[in-house]
Amino acid sequence: MEQSAEIDQVAVRLKTTKSSWMPLLRQMFVCSGVTSYFFIYGLFFGAPTVYVPQIRKEANSTEAISMEAVSWLFSISSYGSLPWAIICPVIAQRYGRKAPYVILWINTIICVSLLYFSKSVTELFVSGFLQGMLPTVQIAVSVMVLTEYTSPKYRGIFITFKGATFYWGIWISNAIGTFFHWKNICILIFICCIYNISILFWPDSPVWLATKGRFEDCARCHRWLKGEDEDSESELKQLISSQKENLKRKHERKQDNKRNCFIQLYDSVKAKTFYIPLIYSLLTICLYHFSGKLACSGYIIDIIKTITASESTAYEGMLVLDGVTVLGMYIGVFLNKILKRRTLLLGAASIGVIFLFILSIYLYLLNLNVLLENKYFTLFLLTGFSVTISCGPMIMSMCLSSEMTPLRNRTLFLCLFAILNNTVAGTILKMFPYILKYFYSHGAFFFYATMSSIFISILYKVLPETKDKTIQEIEKYFTGDANVSKKELLNLEKDCNRKLLPEP
Repeated sequence: MEQSAEIDQVAVRLKTTKSSWMPLLRQMFVCSGVTSYFFIYGLFFGAPTVYVPQIRKEANSTEAISMEAVSWLFSISSYGSLPWAIICPVIAQRYGRKAPYVILWINTIICVSLLYFSKSVTELFVSGFLQGMLPTVQIAVSVMVLTEYTSPKYRGIFITFKGATFYWGIWISNAIGTFFHWKNICILIFICCIYNISILFWPDSPVWLATKGRFEDCARCHRWLKGEDEDSESELKQLISSQKENLKRKHERKQDNKRNCFIQLYDSVKAKTFYIPLIYSLLTICLYHFSGKLACSGYIIDIIKTITASESTAYEGMLVLDGVTVLGMYIGVFLNKILKRRTLLLGAASIGVIFLFILSIYLYLLNLNVLLENKYFTLFLLTGFSVTISCGPMIMSMCLSSEMTPLRNRTLFLCLFAILNNTVAGTILKMFPYILKYFYSHGAFFFYATMSSIFISILYKVLPETKDKTIQEIEKYFTGDANVSKKELLNLEKDCNRKLLPEP
């Protein structure tokens, strides 16, 4: 008890001598490195939208890049990410969260160099395949960084903000390709890579240090990142106590020679704290991908061309919708601070589905020549769809998935989640031009509206609320112990102060 009182006195002194803004600024420093890679991936993702028309125009032939080749150019990075989905989380688990980002920096330099100096479609394919490391690190390793380096009260803003940055990249990429030669996109990526050298100055993750049993270093990094206030100290106590239990269980498993790796893998996967959040995370991600927004962003010129014959209108509409998407995501970031996570996700997604159904019916009536086309009404419906989906599924799906990622068996969880997510994304992007060709725009929008409705109805019944909860509290929810987590914390506090928590 005396030691607990001393810790409280030190915390009070630190609060009076240190600026409360410093932890936030330090978290922003770390998250800016993560966010810049979302911007870079947005630049890469948006590039085919503009370089395909430019290359076809330069060759004076649409066969210079066929529809089959275009579908691969958009989806190949998702399929190219599958090997990295296993490699990156393992590297992050063994060598720390910075290591995959250092490798990613080298990989990005190679990708952008290939893209800039490319003279054939094959070189574009190779660059796209190597870009697969970007979505993997975005999903798997960025989840670790954004949940482990940030405080619960800022976590939602940081996670949702980086999603908006991805679409900033798409918008700027499309704008560059609209008014200039597409290779200028590569120059901007080179500039971003210069800033990303700041990754070398990150501290180690407090969670990673705790999993390695380095509790003194864990406490120091945790306090440097999140401060020494009551909430931060409470989170640190939970982290150290939970990791001590995990290390004890791991030691016991090593003593049991009868248990091979396959049995351990099976035991990990069948745990409620593993497979339930994995299913819920996959459902939220599927809601995002099956809303069709990502595919629409990539093929937006082709979509608008099926509605209107004007090429200039297609490019203008693309830039307007890209801008509206970014605006909608920042509105979502603001609403995320006010509303509950699931309320924002499901409410915005439901409104977006309504816009999709109306758009599908409207385009079908246009196809039957029952109505005359009004490009402003069409743009209004597309804008409504873009704003609502960007407010909800586009930012909240990854936010909820990140917060539901458990601390125990986190590497295995993120490997599986990255593989499943990238497979779904790649398949949707690969299928979209064929859906658009054979079912026309009204059929494509009806398909995505129907699929989104199914996922919304499932998530409404099962999705938990995660706002303002620590990762440990969310993990306890899936074991049915959420109601007693606070009580357990009070019971553990004496031991934490006496034995587990290093002195500040």
